[in-house]
Amino acid sequence: MMVVGIVVVCAVLAVLAFLVPRLSRHPERGTQRTLGLGTRAGGKAPGILGRLFSKPFRSSSRAVGKSGSAGRRARGRMPF
Repeated sequence: MMVVGIVVVCAVLAVLAFLVPRLSRHPERGTQRTLGLGTRAGGKAPGILGRLFSKPFRSSSRAVGKSGSAGRRARGRMPF
């Protein structure tokens, strides 16, 4: 369920970054901040469990950042 939510958020951010690049930064940062909370909470588990619990949030945050930057980069490459 979380995977589907992250995919939807990435798609929305990519479209938003393509249409209005400046206004897409605030939702992207908010999403990354929320995922950072999950990373920090999961990392408090002891030992290897901490890394296991925080990894999905880290990779999701990275995916959100990449989708936003890809939308802005695509917008910059448009000929008009």
